[in-house]
Amino acid sequence: MLSISPIYASLLVILIVMLAYRVTTFRRSEAIGLGDASSSKAMKCAIRAHGNAVENIPLGIVLLVILELNHLTPWLQHIFGVVLVVSRIMHAWGISNYSGATKSRFYGTLFTWLTLILMAAVNILIVLTR
Repeated sequence: MLSISPIYASLLVILIVMLAYRVTTFRRSEAIGLGDASSSKAMKCAIRAHGNAVENIPLGIVLLVILELNHLTPWLQHIFGVVLVVSRIMHAWGISNYSGATKSRFYGTLFTWLTLILMAAVNILIVLTR
């Protein structure tokens, strides 16, 4: 039974749902059913925050689950999970509140990508060293 990856997968899914709720709230308040052409800058930022989360989080969840199935040391699984959750929150905060470049958005992206690459590399190393 999996015991580590479900924690981080659940936290990340909650983040996606929260970001989706923000988009829905903007759509209702601005009476926009589809698209974002006539929407506010804040709504466009909310849409991108949600979209970016949906683009990156599933990859992280899959890699975390595979690491756990491959019996990676639990403390490393937790490090990957915590860094992924924190970096996704940082990115969502940065892109949701500011339309331009921010440190939060930059570091959120950087640490997300580094974590995804490291998890992929560790999974490959586990398989190649068996």
